[in-house]
Amino acid sequence: MKNKLNKTSLAVCAAALLCMASLPAAAHVVLEYQVANAGSYYKATFKVGHGCGTSPVKQIVVTIPAGVQGAKPMPKAGWALDIAREKLAQPVMDHGRTVTEDVSRITWTAKTPADYLQNDWYDEFVLQGKLPGKAGPMYWPVSQVCESGRTDWVETPKAGQKMSDLKSPAAVLEIMPTGGSGEHNH
Repeated sequence: MKNKLNKTSLAVCAAALLCMASLPAAAHVVLEYQVANAGSYYKATFKVGHGCGTSPVKQIVVTIPAGVQGAKPMPKAGWALDIAREKLAQPVMDHGRTVTEDVSRITWTAKTPADYLQNDWYDEFVLQGKLPGKAGPMYWPVSQVCESGRTDWVETPKAGQKMSDLKSPAAVLEIMPTGGSGEHNH
């Protein structure tokens, strides 16, 4: 019995190691919550688990996908914020007022080298915004600018291609259809 348990334990450990070695998700910027309802307000938490090789991260840039409205970043101690806005092709109504431009990119930049995200550390960068009313995958391009080099997580799958086939995949959010409750939560 003891010998059988040892073989089983070894097989389980070998399978776990094989799975961990093949997981690309641990190697790139991903969203903490990867599913949300269409038309809802969403808190996007980008998980950053490493730098560029051994070089620390000094800047994170998130490009806001088309259709996301009113994106607002969460400030981080030691990091400066920059919010870029663009004119909308079609104005939208929001809380009784006409909106003609919206946030297109949010950038967090470390204020000093002491604030850099070291390669041995983990951190999160957070924003919120209102999702579009249409269900389907939404891709969030994220760039990591490091002390030496950069990594752009911007690839999206082409028809028939899997996310796991991409070398530098954008963070993906699956937007689910809503039940039509008409709730207004934010």
